[in-house]
Amino acid sequence: MTSPPQAATAGNDTTTAGESASLTEEKTDTSQGTTAGRSPGQLMWMRFKRDRTGVIAGCVVIFFFALAALAPVVGWIYGKDPYTFYGLEDMSLLDPFGYPTGSPGGVSGEHWFGIEPDLGRDVMMQLLYGMRTSLYTAVPVTIVSVVLGVLLGLVGGFFGGKTDYWIGRITDFFMALPSQLFLISTMPVVVALFVDPQKETPVYVRFLAMLIILSFLGWMGMARLVRSATLSLREREFVEAAKVSGASRWRILRKELLPNLYTPILVQGTLMLPMAILSVAFLSYVGIGYTEPTPDWGRMFQRAGEIYQDNPVYMLFPGIAMVIFIVSFNLLGDSVRDAIDPKAGR
Repeated sequence: MTSPPQAATAGNDTTTAGESASLTEEKTDTSQGTTAGRSPGQLMWMRFKRDRTGVIAGCVVIFFFALAALAPVVGWIYGKDPYTFYGLEDMSLLDPFGYPTGSPGGVSGEHWFGIEPDLGRDVMMQLLYGMRTSLYTAVPVTIVSVVLGVLLGLVGGFFGGKTDYWIGRITDFFMALPSQLFLISTMPVVVALFVDPQKETPVYVRFLAMLIILSFLGWMGMARLVRSATLSLREREFVEAAKVSGASRWRILRKELLPNLYTPILVQGTLMLPMAILSVAFLSYVGIGYTEPTPDWGRMFQRAGEIYQDNPVYMLFPGIAMVIFIVSFNLLGDSVRDAIDPKAGR
């Protein structure tokens, strides 16, 4: 027989570990003698600030975005640009074989990261403008991919039935495509739709072609994630209550389901952006993305692959910059996930 105190204890012990953590974080303001209730956003920010790795990664990501956005300002202060052939203007910067003279890579007080072999362009300005090009392409690609994935995942998960079946089969089909081969084969075709192959392709056309292709191939992971979350949410009491009250399907999707999907969407989006940057760099590396004279990370790697045996320093700075940025963004995504949902990392 269970004693009354034990029964009362068992009946009241219903607080989960996540709720206990949230209650603990609602600290008492001793100076005022009142309890300071905090919103979920404030609690998330408090958890994120305690994560040193996430804060450092966030600062690094912001620093890269600031450098990319202020590349013209940096160039004005630095006194260089990514298009001038400094090695051809000053013949002492290059040896008879076209490689930088002096210190490895031509690193000096005039050219902090050295100069490019043969043409003598400034590597630092090539890198900053290359970051600018890659980020300005990858961010719209990520936004379009997220929007497509969220819409298809919500519709398939909420409506179910044949709608969910056909969206799922379409998603499986695109996920089965060999993405790199598809990119290589499709990019020239899409460019040819806008410009005659006999004419020079403008930069904005290449941007639009990459936006279309990369967005076309980048929404599937987000769609499957949102669909699985929607399937679990559509049976919850607040959704049933909205249906009983006569709310339209559009209102339920927009007001009831979507606000509860912000966490997986935000985390997945932070992981999709680095992948988009790598895809943009890959297209330029194989020669079907951005081409001369547009500065781009991938084009720098393509050039470095040709000369790395004789001038390995040219690959050093763009390689280090990309590794730092990709790792920092992935760490930032993990930290944001843990800050929004502390139980997700357990």
